[in-house]
Amino acid sequence: MEDSMSVLVYSTQSCPYCVMVKNYLKQKGVPFTDYDVGRDPRRAEEMVRKSGQMGVPVVDINGKIIVGFNKTEIDRALSR
Repeated sequence: MEDSMSVLVYSTQSCPYCVMVKNYLKQKGVPFTDYDVGRDPRRAEEMVRKSGQMGVPVVDINGKIIVGFNKTEIDRALSR
């Protein structure tokens, strides 16, 4: 895996799928930046602009936007 990979997770504290996404990335050894959109309105706006969605989690892997916990899409984006 390249060092230049950028993985951003937009999540909230109360979202079980957000926890699942973060645990999945940790298991795979993928470093990521987590933004709590419940506490950071600027990041919430950024998430909506990127995804068109209000729901979390939103995962941004090198610009590929994945809404929800979708292992297949996450793995596909990570393997690029």
